[in-house]
Amino acid sequence: MIEIPSDLHPDLVPLAFLLGNWEGAGVYDFPGTEKCNFGQEVTFTHDGRDFLEYVSHSWVLDGDGKKVRPLETESGYWRIGEDRKVEIVMIRDQGVVEVWYGELAEGKPQIDVVTDAVARTAASGPYSGGKRLYGYVKSDLMWVGEKATPEVPLRPYMSAHLKKVVDPREWAKDLKDLPDDGIAFFR
Repeated sequence: MIEIPSDLHPDLVPLAFLLGNWEGAGVYDFPGTEKCNFGQEVTFTHDGRDFLEYVSHSWVLDGDGKKVRPLETESGYWRIGEDRKVEIVMIRDQGVVEVWYGELAEGKPQIDVVTDAVARTAASGPYSGGKRLYGYVKSDLMWVGEKATPEVPLRPYMSAHLKKVVDPREWAKDLKDLPDDGIAFFR
């Protein structure tokens, strides 16, 4: 179920499906790098202004699904215009800053974006642009990313299936008159 917070900026209502904490796993595969499974935590929050704040942490998983090492970290800000146009400003730990533009699909929670501008530090690896598709499917967040470098044309390189994480403290704070000893509940 998609909840729309009462203090969400009205422009962001079409992006409300993104709000919350998400966790899951995916696959990373790009020429010249090691193919791997990865875990991911994504958070979309808001503070009442006209943007969503986005943070993503991913890490390499071993064959048993345990964390091995960090893979990528990125953060940014998502906005949407009246015409369903989406814009994202994102920075990655690898020394890349990106501006993304795209749109929210008509009648379904799906966002398709492509890079419009890319800036890289001297320490970052080769990267010339990307494309991403995000979709809210049966209460899960799924996404696929494509990447291009001067040597490799645009191709899929990362995808993940994320589930919403519910913190019991969030729903428990709305419960009133709970017994404080835990036993009184059963009397």
